Amino acid sequence: MILALGLGLPAGAAATHPATAAGHAQVPDSYAFPLGDLRIVALSDGTVPQDLHLLMTGTPPAEVDRLLARAFQSNPVEASINAFLIEDGPRRILVDTGSGQLFGPGHGGKLPDSLASIGIAPGDITDILITHIHTDHSGGLVLDDQPVFPNATVHVGAPDLAFFLEPGNAEETGYASRYFDEAARTIGIYAEAGKVRTFEDNETILPGVVATLHPGHTPGSAFYTVTSRGRSIVFIGDIIHVAAVQFPNPAITIVYDLDPDAARAVRSAAFTDFAEGRQLVAAPHLPFPGVGHIRAEGENSFSWHPLEYRNRTGD
Repeated sequence: MILALGLGLPAGAAATHPATAAGHAQVPDSYAFPLGDLRIVALSDGTVPQDLHLLMTGTPPAEVDRLLARAFQSNPVEASINAFLIEDGPRRILVDTGSGQLFGPGHGGKLPDSLASIGIAPGDITDILITHIHTDHSGGLVLDDQPVFPNATVHVGAPDLAFFLEPGNAEETGYASRYFDEAARTIGIYAEAGKVRTFEDNETILPGVVATLHPGHTPGSAFYTVTSRGRSIVFIGDIIHVAAVQFPNPAITIVYDLDPDAARAVRSAAFTDFAEGRQLVAAPHLPFPGVGHIRAEGENSFSWHPLEYRNRTGD
């Protein structure tokens, strides 16, 4: 989950710099690469600004600023909202759906355009893998309260569905009630239509796709490991929000974590495993396209290395 925090323009900025009025809007964005017999496409749902002084927990703002400065950044930062398409013969599998309309105009909601730019219509999607039920991952399931993907089966961790579709859990846990309201308006519509399949830990949910549960950020946060001809990629969900801060110090948490201690432990363990195995990973909130490798830099300290960029025909 990420929270869009608007940034206002200085008075007169639009008149002085006309191009600024459009912000930083880009064309619909995608990046494709092969994985064995599969085609993986990273898709942009847009970006949103993030005030890390309000969002990062377990560390003072001065430390956040120090880590950002090392990465030539400053607060607030821009967070990508990435989704991913897996093309496997007749199957077109979408990993997460972006925020839809739930962040308001100008923040997210670009996934349908990104899909259209590669010739994919919503009705072409056969399966949707939800890493967890938060606005910017399941919000794009609906548009104007109607299902966007009429032919898709939605796969989600059983603990997440049970938690977020029970409104009483908001009061019991203190987690914001809007998460539960938004869940009912998005994935709840698919559940009522019988279009949701849940899974427990370490289940093969589709050919070549294994789902594992990693509770902390939410009760049913999932990784999806996709394998083809000996190659693999892991779609990791929200174990990382800010590369400049949480790779060098995975102990730093974020306000969206339901269980910060568990989220911290999941992040450190996963980073260690991915670094040791040289595992290719795809992350929803790292700078687009959000695909790359994690390297260990010391005791519980890591760095991010994006996938090599290619733009040519042939092998």
